[in-house]
Amino acid sequence: MSETTDDRLRLLIERVERLEEEKKGISDDIRDVYNEAKAVGYDVKIMRQIVRLRKMKPDDRREMDMVLETYRSALGLD
Repeated sequence: MSETTDDRLRLLIERVERLEEEKKGISDDIRDVYNEAKAVGYDVKIMRQIVRLRKMKPDDRREMDMVLETYRSALGLD
């Protein structure tokens, strides 16, 4: 490899390392928010589900709800 290729590889690796550090920091911040919510009495498990649902497209969420309802009915969980 040439020197410029080596430098480029090193820079790319360093960028990934910085991003990994940022990701860890953000993960720590998210964990802190959930801990704060738990401390004031919110159900963190439900909050995580709500966050996951809000990320979904409305059509995908409706489809999932219909399938879930079908399964619940089939298993007599209503």
